[in-house]
Amino acid sequence: MLESRHIRTFLKVVQAGSYSAAAQELGYTQPAITQQMKALERAVGMPLFIRVGRGLRLTEAGTELARHAESIVDDLTTAHRRLRALAKLEAGTVRLCSFPSASATLVPTMVARLLADHPGVRVELHEAEPPESLHRLERGESDIALTFDYRDLETEVSAELVKIPLLDDLLTVVLPTGHPLSRPHVVRLTDLTDERWIAGCPRCRANLLHMCAEEGFVPDIVFTTDDNLAVQGLVAAGVGVAMMPELVLSVLRHPKVTARMVSCRPTRQISAYVLSDHERVPAIGLAIRELKAAATARVGC
Repeated sequence: MLESRHIRTFLKVVQAGSYSAAAQELGYTQPAITQQMKALERAVGMPLFIRVGRGLRLTEAGTELARHAESIVDDLTTAHRRLRALAKLEAGTVRLCSFPSASATLVPTMVARLLADHPGVRVELHEAEPPESLHRLERGESDIALTFDYRDLETEVSAELVKIPLLDDLLTVVLPTGHPLSRPHVVRLTDLTDERWIAGCPRCRANLLHMCAEEGFVPDIVFTTDDNLAVQGLVAAGVGVAMMPELVLSVLRHPKVTARMVSCRPTRQISAYVLSDHERVPAIGLAIRELKAAATARVGC
């Protein structure tokens, strides 16, 4: 196997014309140069130089290697420079898969913090609801997946994935402005047994059904959509009530709806997932740290 340091030394010998001249330019001893060239010839399996008087002449194999040595050294230098930039977070790309409300809240804060100190790092944002975001991570299509889960409805994930908890997002009931239950600050789910409901994505719908079942009733779901703006529009029009996370309402709130806390204080857990050991990749590790900081800042608001 050819070693890069031997190829670099070989190129210097070719350029300098002798072992002694190459040794002087590189700051090595001549025996050290000789040993490296012998090792390179062993790896190649044939001589690279022929002595002509006090100088050297390339063999056919040496001529062939010399044709490629400069580009090999240039490529190695470029690769080393690029790897050093990645290690020092002077460059790098993070592919982040997120769900809409996190994309509008946690992600902007994370990206702003990241770019403030590491402007060479880039973030590619893709959107998908869990569990599809986790599947994309497993397929290698993303580096980080931002997901949400409910305490009693947690999804099993591959052992290859590492979970990083970020925050608990409080769920609230969204009512049409002027609804009788919009006056108290806290609402019990049992007060909503006769209401029509607007349900969200499949995971959110499953959580709503589970919560209501624990309170002894089945919600009358008249409309289902994973569009948060559509949910609020339907609530504002008086079609029904809905359960919505605070994270959504912090960036998207219809002027004709009112959000009220639920007495049991339900939450969804927001987490980041990465493939095992990928936190050690500098840019991914940096993005995870900034996501944690963004989540901590939001909890402290």
